Amino acid sequence: MPNSNKFLKPYVPQPGLLEPNPGNPLGYVTNDGMWAAVPCGKKFSIIHNGSVIHQSRTYDSALNFIKKGVKNEGSKRNRRQRTG
Repeated sequence: MPNSNKFLKPYVPQPGLLEPNPGNPLGYVTNDGMWAAVPCGKKFSIIHNGSVIHQSRTYDSALNFIKKGVKNEGSKRNRRQRTG
């Protein structure tokens, strides 16, 4: 066999399959559809009400940002209205 001492790397069409903790390459959308984490290059874009409001480096940080946003949005809705 000629050139048997050369090693060729195998071609992997989806390298994300080999990562131990790949996150979710498809992104995330809340049940009401108001918040979403969409993959954009190597980062995730956070979308709220149709506009990009934040860029996260990892899937987990994107989910944490969305959970905090949903929590803050709910607390603003549940506040009492001051009269007088």
